[in-house]
Amino acid sequence: MSGPVLARRGFLSGAAGLAAALTLAACGDGGTSTQATPAAPASSGAPSQGPWTFTDDRGKKLEQPKVPTRIVAQVGAAAALWDFGVRPIAVFGPHKLKDGSRDPQVGNVDITKVTGLGNVWDEFNVEQYIALQPDLLVSSMYVNGTLWYVPEKSRDTIEQVAPTAGVMLTGKSATEVIGKYEELAASLGASMEGVPEAKARMEAATKELAQFKNLRILLASGGADAFWVVNPPEYPDIVHMVNAGLNVVTPSKVDEGGFFQTLSWENADEYDADVILYDTRTQALKPEEMMKKPTFAKLPAVEAGQLYPWSAEAPFSYQGYATFLEELVANLKKAKPLQ
Repeated sequence: MSGPVLARRGFLSGAAGLAAALTLAACGDGGTSTQATPAAPASSGAPSQGPWTFTDDRGKKLEQPKVPTRIVAQVGAAAALWDFGVRPIAVFGPHKLKDGSRDPQVGNVDITKVTGLGNVWDEFNVEQYIALQPDLLVSSMYVNGTLWYVPEKSRDTIEQVAPTAGVMLTGKSATEVIGKYEELAASLGASMEGVPEAKARMEAATKELAQFKNLRILLASGGADAFWVVNPPEYPDIVHMVNAGLNVVTPSKVDEGGFFQTLSWENADEYDADVILYDTRTQALKPEEMMKKPTFAKLPAVEAGQLYPWSAEAPFSYQGYATFLEELVANLKKAKPLQ
């Protein structure tokens, strides 16, 4: 989906900003963070050795004399790496809810043990990032070459501090994305604890999806003034569902960018569906809020109670997808065709 509304402007960009920030860091002024700087290593697996190389999805070959241990990651990337056994020292992107609890997007990451560099779109504390002396920054990409949640205005500064690795999401299956994070985690000496068992669970749940091929499924996200119908080829999780045999609605006309079709709430009945999977992210409307929209409330799937959660940003790990797919299977077993 499109990024949330910009929350606030950053204050550093370009080489001049980097120089100023380095001066501040040298003086001990690391800026404000949500957590103290942790001392944990990047992984709990093999000790760091070198040299280290990794080619990311931009085709960029990263090379360092030693395996990176001080890793900063966008929350989606952090969630994936954490499940493989890599322990980032800091995260950016939605990781903490208003009540202080963990945002679902950060997965199993222990947010009390990582530094928070920013919690909303366009928020990235560059001074604090520099003070952490990172070895590597990792982020997913929806557009090749654009690291998710790295502010454009600070990108040049951020990329001068440490190497960056990007993992592409758009146009790939979940299996491909998980495989890339697995490759990266292995190169970082990850423990891989629990991975074989989780992979088996994911594969078993995936096989079960084929039994629901007679259900017409629509995936959507609700906003105050719009109803977004997602376009399956652009999302790794939905590509995975389709490859497994699910019949997912494809919008006939998608917006610029290709990720979804925007409909008014009056036109929320544009597509027929037996099941609606709704976006569970914090910025999306909750089911009870969408039910206040008359057209949505009258949809056959909604009236039949066949409205189920869609974890739109489940961690790209075998653990993350095993849980996501098992819950999906359990919900679809309750549904039936409506036409």
